[in-house]
Amino acid sequence: MTCKKKLIEVAIPLEAINAASAREKSIRHGHPSTLHLWWARRPLAACRAVLFAQLVDDPSSHPDQFPTAEDQERERQRLFAIIEDLVKWENSTNEEVLERARAEIRRSCGGVLPPVYDPFSGGGSIPLEAQRLGLPAYGSDLNPVAVMIGKAMIEIPPKFKDMPPIHPGIKERSFYRNAEGLAEDVKYYGEWMREKAWERIGHLYPLVDLPKEYGSGKGTAIAWIWARTVPSPDPAYADVHVPITTSFMLSSKPGKEAWIEPKVDRSNKTITFVAHNAGTKSEIAKAKEGTKAGRGANFRCLLSDSAITSEYVKRVAQSGGMGQMLIAIATEGKNGRVFVSPTAAQETVAVDVERQRAPGIALPNHSQYVGVLGYGFETFGDLFTSRQLVALNAFSDLISEVRAQILIDAVAAGLQVDAEPLRLGGLGAQAYADAVSVYLGFCVSKSADYWSNLCTWRSDPKNLGVGHVFARQAIPMVWDFAEANPFSKSSGNFLTSLDWIVRVVRELPGTTSGEIRQVDAQSVDYPVGSVISTDPPYYDSIPYADISDFFYSWIRGALRPTFPDQLNTIAVPKMEELVADRMRHGGADAAEAFFLTGMTSAISRMCGHSSPDYPAAIYYAFKQSEVEQEGISSTGWATFLQAIMEAGYSVVGTWPVRTELANRTRASGSNALANSVVLVCRKKEASAEVITRAEFIRALKRELPPAIAELQAANIAPADMPQSAIGPGMGVFSRYKAVLESDDSPMTVKAALQLINRELDEYLGGIQGEFDADTRFAITWFEQNGLKAGDYGTANNIATARGISVESVKHAGIVESAAGKVRILKRDEMDAEWEPDADGHLTVWECCQHLVRLHEKYGIGHEAAVMLKKFGPKADDVRDLAYVLYNICEKRGDAKEATAYNALIADWTDLTREAATAPLTNRSGQMRFEV
Repeated sequence: MTCKKKLIEVAIPLEAINAASAREKSIRHGHPSTLHLWWARRPLAACRAVLFAQLVDDPSSHPDQFPTAEDQERERQRLFAIIEDLVKWENSTNEEVLERARAEIRRSCGGVLPPVYDPFSGGGSIPLEAQRLGLPAYGSDLNPVAVMIGKAMIEIPPKFKDMPPIHPGIKERSFYRNAEGLAEDVKYYGEWMREKAWERIGHLYPLVDLPKEYGSGKGTAIAWIWARTVPSPDPAYADVHVPITTSFMLSSKPGKEAWIEPKVDRSNKTITFVAHNAGTKSEIAKAKEGTKAGRGANFRCLLSDSAITSEYVKRVAQSGGMGQMLIAIATEGKNGRVFVSPTAAQETVAVDVERQRAPGIALPNHSQYVGVLGYGFETFGDLFTSRQLVALNAFSDLISEVRAQILIDAVAAGLQVDAEPLRLGGLGAQAYADAVSVYLGFCVSKSADYWSNLCTWRSDPKNLGVGHVFARQAIPMVWDFAEANPFSKSSGNFLTSLDWIVRVVRELPGTTSGEIRQVDAQSVDYPVGSVISTDPPYYDSIPYADISDFFYSWIRGALRPTFPDQLNTIAVPKMEELVADRMRHGGADAAEAFFLTGMTSAISRMCGHSSPDYPAAIYYAFKQSEVEQEGISSTGWATFLQAIMEAGYSVVGTWPVRTELANRTRASGSNALANSVVLVCRKKEASAEVITRAEFIRALKRELPPAIAELQAANIAPADMPQSAIGPGMGVFSRYKAVLESDDSPMTVKAALQLINRELDEYLGGIQGEFDADTRFAITWFEQNGLKAGDYGTANNIATARGISVESVKHAGIVESAAGKVRILKRDEMDAEWEPDADGHLTVWECCQHLVRLHEKYGIGHEAAVMLKKFGPKADDVRDLAYVLYNICEKRGDAKEATAYNALIADWTDLTREAATAPLTNRSGQMRFEV
């Protein structure tokens, strides 16, 4: 390699990055993800760490400064410490920590900071973190919703950096840093909009009469809770609409349970609803059932108890016969929420509203992601009630009015009166009014996620209130829905959306200039010397262009005058979106061909215009189902790698990044696969040669084992090892122009992945030979029988082949042998008082099992650390055995046992650190291992 090797090509502190990335999912206040919903954002911690490691030299690139391996490792650990600080959320605005990282980048880049470009910028995580690190930040996306999010995060804040707010009246502080002044103006004018909207449509949201037991008087509604209805399928009640609901629960908070009682009068053919703010166990249990009768759209009729089938519901809905009825009202009481029975007056106010203009974009024909298909919903406008449309239109129309008011106030505050708007690079009063209105337009779009007839009422104690539409990356069908009050003080109100946005804007870095463009990745004009760090679409991923039309209609309505070029289409562009969508392209083969051709073209352009001095970082997100079914050679993964190879890149490393919190305290202990893989790529050498399959396998056998050993030394979790081993494996494959099969056809990436995985299995099998004979017996026996008993004769043959007897393994305390059967002892059957230095027949198997037992019980605690220290130089053998046993458990489908070994390796670094300072006690003698 003629250019300097970067840190990301050698090693990164993966567990620290993974821990910070997973934790980030639980952080809300001020996190950029809460500016506006976008799907599949990469964690900021991972983006920040990857960018740093892409730009900073690995110590091996400076043999004059770090001549020995030990010197290089010490320097690497110093850089790791910077990353470990850098990825912490608390340090994302810590200038001391950030400047330490920036200084390292400047040193490695010779003081000239290269531009970072993400041609699939999506939610903007990568350009934002480039900006935070002081780098010129660029990005682009085809989707106008993503482009607007990127502009709001990356383009606008630097233009008005350190500027005080312009609104009249009292200011919050005397000194404003970064975008704090902009944030204060967003808050001020958002509240102005809310008051104007109340003046115009507040009468549509009347107060609610509170029950006598709650002091009577009036209360503000939090939400009106509705049930969809269909005519009873029973001919005797065919003229009566009955509710189809998933639940009648309003609150499951212990001691404050609330529920809805449907009162059925069959003689008068009526159903009324009574809200109860307390209930017995049996009443609560019955309320949880609603009128559901099995899975899907299957219900029971409250009047006749006859079945309401899914087919019946669809038939009624498609003919326009589905209705809705008010079943309860959630209100703000003096001492918390109070649930009130519906009244005819409250229902009339809502349903008698004249329906206003609605988004006319047709819903996509994607039943996998659009659950409302078949139930009478045809356009995005159908996802809103008449009253919700009135509210959304009222707030949307106010954007132009508030922009005019901001312009007046900006001029009064002394901003330049110029003719240049924001979109043309203006910095004066007009541009500032545009900027503030962008965030207020987001308030409208963000509110739509809570003002839809697909919002649920969440009754669980932790999330009591209105749920939003996109709880997952789909548009779900909802049978009972909550209509939020825009003017309440609880979930789903306008000021809550405003507050989320203000918190984000206040914390945006805005340290360097940035630019986000709307352009197809195949047509990007890259700045000279760009560093590529990007998160492309993932093969047959969710077609975000389809579902983002939900927001696009409202963003376009509010902000088209501000950004007419980006918002000039009726809907989000679909056909050009680089995903393998079978529906759009007429089948799986055509979809795959479209993806491969388009992605190869986009990555070829990347490869041709990026700086040769820095590796590219390309993220790939695995779908768990994809990997479970096909492993690391899955179609999507192989197709993506094929595009990278054909584009002219060579893969020199792969790093698995975990972005989801597990349900356990120790998230890294889960044996679930990493959510994303970062591929480190360099331009392929022009002199690359062609080799045969046999030569490729020989190269793998020569180069992969030491690379895997290095990954083990870095304590890569066993669950992540197959993905991590792809890096060095594909590094071998992709450095050649082609690898030819026996019939002279080029080897596919999928075939290469399978060979790499085979070599990994052989490596893990080979290291077994380093263990003592008793441990080798136990491995083989565990592989064949797990923890179940097997025949003594078979066990004896296995033992004899290893030069020992079953009695030897029994004497070592590994197995139980009786009545012609042999089985491995479970960890909880082993001696809890066991000490390695007191064991006269010590084995690696025992050490591993006792360490796992202590780790499962105490985690990274004193007990496990002391035990690890007592193993001395044989600790590495214990770690190697954990890798081997994890691999066996995966093949056996023993997820529980696999998790135990994965968790041990995931925490190995911390355990080793604890062991280094742990005092040894009760050491009775010199340890020895039987061989």
